[in-house]
Amino acid sequence: MISKYEFQFSIFFHSITKLAMTAAAVLTFSQFVVQLFGQTVPNFFWPYLKEIGFAFIIIGAFVFAVSWFLKARPHNKPKKYAVDCFNVFGNKDKIEGLRTNFKNHDVAWSFMKQYKKSYPLYNFALVSELKQNEKQVIFKYI
Repeated sequence: MISKYEFQFSIFFHSITKLAMTAAAVLTFSQFVVQLFGQTVPNFFWPYLKEIGFAFIIIGAFVFAVSWFLKARPHNKPKKYAVDCFNVFGNKDKIEGLRTNFKNHDVAWSFMKQYKKSYPLYNFALVSELKQNEKQVIFKYI
């Protein structure tokens, strides 16, 4: 006949065996998952992901280059510039003896600076007519 202690020991041993088998199954499965997602899947997809990343970089560089070329294209510059005079009240005025029409932006700007030194109570605006605008466009104002 089995004693009470032997019966308890067999139950205890049986429950420890179940726990050990469960722990071994969990560790084996976790090792399988780590191997699968840590090495197998990345090694399988890595060459494709590198190519996709390279393609994104090339597309980004191409988009940047196209946008830069579109922004850097030559703009339509006006062919005539004029210098307008404004009195202290902000009304457009005409000073006799001043050259007001120019073909070059730099020359008009230079004359405008000289006029400001000669006539400090007046303000001057460098204006031109652009094709898409009906009104004159002020480029510089001093």
